[in-house]
Amino acid sequence: MADERAQKISIGFLGGQVLSARVQPGELSRLRDALGREGWHELTAEDGTVALDLAKIVYVLVDHEEHRVGFGS
Repeated sequence: MADERAQKISIGFLGGQVLSARVQPGELSRLRDALGREGWHELTAEDGTVALDLAKIVYVLVDHEEHRVGFGS
């Protein structure tokens, strides 16, 4: 797991709420596999574990950008 990097994700819910978290790639895969199902899903993030109501998730945004310091391209 040492070469796996946590990815920043944002999960959008019915009603407009958004949850941001940093998760390992395996956790993101588990979440993607669970989407479309009913019930609850536990997502383990860097800051803790959160229980998600799968029926209320409308999107999952995965940040693929590498962060840069300073200006320029």
